[in-house]
Amino acid sequence: MTKLKIQSPKFRRQINKQNLRYILLAALLVLSLALMSCNVFTLPSRIMGEVEELATRVAPDVVTVETVVIEKEVPVEVTRIVEKEAPITPTPPAQPAETPPPATWSQLDVESQILTEVYRKVNPSVVNIRTDQGEGSGFVWDTEGHIVTNDHVVQGARDVLVTFADGVSLSAEVIGEDPDSDLAVVKVDPELHELRPVELGDVDAVEVGDRAIAIGNPFGLQGTLTQGIISAKGRSIPALTSFAIPEALQTDAAINPGNSGGPLLDSEGRVIGVNAQIETGSYLVQANTGIGFAIPVNIVNRVAPALITDGHYDHAWLGISGQTYSPAWASALGLPREARGAYVMYVETGGPADKAGLQAGSRQTDILLGLDSGQPVYLTAGGDLIVAINDQPVERFDDLLVYLERYTSPGDRVELSVLRGDGRQQVISATLGKRSERRR
Repeated sequence: MTKLKIQSPKFRRQINKQNLRYILLAALLVLSLALMSCNVFTLPSRIMGEVEELATRVAPDVVTVETVVIEKEVPVEVTRIVEKEAPITPTPPAQPAETPPPATWSQLDVESQILTEVYRKVNPSVVNIRTDQGEGSGFVWDTEGHIVTNDHVVQGARDVLVTFADGVSLSAEVIGEDPDSDLAVVKVDPELHELRPVELGDVDAVEVGDRAIAIGNPFGLQGTLTQGIISAKGRSIPALTSFAIPEALQTDAAINPGNSGGPLLDSEGRVIGVNAQIETGSYLVQANTGIGFAIPVNIVNRVAPALITDGHYDHAWLGISGQTYSPAWASALGLPREARGAYVMYVETGGPADKAGLQAGSRQTDILLGLDSGQPVYLTAGGDLIVAINDQPVERFDDLLVYLERYTSPGDRVELSVLRGDGRQQVISATLGKRSERRR
């Protein structure tokens, strides 16, 4: 036991003289001895020695400590506690999670990888075409030496030279032209160079906003790639004749003189169109303004094989012209406001529509449609409104053109559902002719 002797008068005087620190140390000593007597706590001998020395030096006649108790720590039987507890299974140290290596810039830039892969895939199939009239682009159609381009690139040319991506140049001959679709095919000797045909896509799978990639030779700069998006579908663009090319693709990919005849591609490197025209905004400026047009691959897929085998392509011909019906014309034409269709403004005399009895507008109204060579063009009443062809709905005039271009050939018979100005609905049967008949 710890012996503590207190002498009141002398103890009060020492409290006033000594630092409060020593009092606290003495109190700590008393508390420690009490705890050790119960085997609850053991103060380390180093600290106990320091406390004893300080207490003896400061107040030797106040505090007396039995050194036996201080110097010897009371052992704690920890093993008895462990034996009574359930066995503890050691937990293996947690393995640190694997940290993936940081991505490189080339891995992060997916768009660049797409463009690079498309270029590697398609550029060997894209050629530069030079003639005595000018130059443009083209692409390998098959392994037999056929190359597709625009008709306006080779039209009237006497000499044609095709240069491949590796710099090899071969003479070529024009074997087929179609001014109505602005497409042509030239042929090189397939024994003189390795030919890598392109892969064809589908215009129906293309959506506005999809990536559009053009490869060609703008201003003679061979093997140039530009990119943009599909800005619009279903445009009608003028052909080299008075007819229109339906379903053209509009893109903001940079297309300039020399790109004509080159492929417009999707992100898989498949051809979705043939670059053909640009909107310059001025006759004086022949450069890209952000609006370019490509002939849809679906038309190319019909026309090119015919140019290869026959040298020409026969387009189905109905022999009408007109515009998409507007509800604003209802009262002037006597047609329902909710109606939709292709309104017939003109019927070619002696053509298939004329022979079938299709009616054109004959009475001029005061509704202005636009200007033609600076002269106003007004809506004429009395024409038929075509609402369906072979039971396929027609809502725009282009719907009629698309159906004729995609699904019909000269000699085919079609059923036209029409609304007449007197309110009658009628089905008219017409046998399609050839567009070439009009040019005779």
